[in-house]
Amino acid sequence: RKISRRSILSIRFSQSAAGGVLVANQTRHHSSHSPQASGVVSGSLSGAKGVSKILNSSTNNCARLLVKGPDASGIVASYSQLLYGHGCGIVDCASESSESDYEIDGRMFFQRIVFDHSSMQATKELIEKEVEDMSFKFGMGSQLSWGDTKRNIAIFVSKYDHCLWELLLRHRAGELACNIKVIISNHENLRPVANTFKVPYFVFAMSKETKLQGENKQMELLREHNIDLLVLARYMQVLSPQFCSTYPHNIINIHHSFLPAFTGGSPYHRTHERGVKLIGATAHYATMDLDEGPIIEQDINRVSHRDDVKDLIRKGRTLEKNVLVSAVKAHLEDRIIVHRNKCIVFAE
Repeated sequence: RKISRRSILSIRFSQSAAGGVLVANQTRHHSSHSPQASGVVSGSLSGAKGVSKILNSSTNNCARLLVKGPDASGIVASYSQLLYGHGCGIVDCASESSESDYEIDGRMFFQRIVFDHSSMQATKELIEKEVEDMSFKFGMGSQLSWGDTKRNIAIFVSKYDHCLWELLLRHRAGELACNIKVIISNHENLRPVANTFKVPYFVFAMSKETKLQGENKQMELLREHNIDLLVLARYMQVLSPQFCSTYPHNIINIHHSFLPAFTGGSPYHRTHERGVKLIGATAHYATMDLDEGPIIEQDINRVSHRDDVKDLIRKGRTLEKNVLVSAVKAHLEDRIIVHRNKCIVFAE
């Protein structure tokens, strides 16, 4: 349906008029200092009889496979052939190869495959086992999501409402494929917003003395609702290391600056003091290190000396809500692979 093209890895899909077969020609281009030799692998990905069905498939029939690990020839063809052999059709395939951490990891390979499993001729358990075996063969890590169950999310807020409104409205419009199970806050202020969308609203008062007790109660509530993803929509509390380690890479925070600049509190006031010409917003995974987690999405807006702090806050709010929604959407669609302290984010 669509295929991404990169300087390191290119895949060409062509349909054979005689055989009616989509053929993937994989060509690797290795840099001069890479220890690997170049190779060419080709193979059939999907029969013509299923092409129209694949191109018009609903998202309910589409699974997503993420893989990462050391780069090697034949990875793309091997996973594609595995899926095709069980009657699955490739809907989208995007790959990246990186040398940014070459001295530590060597050349790394990252791939996202979306495939239609409506005509699958095997059990999900068998596919999962074979993907696991294939990943072991290549020394890869893998994650397979069948796309048949929506994730449960909890939104954490304090007093600012712009990000909460945006998330709830986009969810109502069908743009976020998830179940918003609860809204958790340390203040009563945004209960009317939650009531508007009929989402349960829970308040846990926080202080230095009650923080640990309050977080324990929050985590108990999260377990009760089987929460998969936490979204910190301008939640003005620093999560404890225990909290962050309980949900690794499943807590998305929106920070109101263009990280890594202006971490911590009051970034708009500090940017105004410095006379910056660009302000930004950053969505990242929350970790034990404040505002240091892997960055998912960012955006900026130009400002000038004529803008006061109120202007910066007003302009920044638009960035914050849009960046946060984009990050949540990417997570829900399995378009993110975390490697060390970086995010590889595949395009929609």
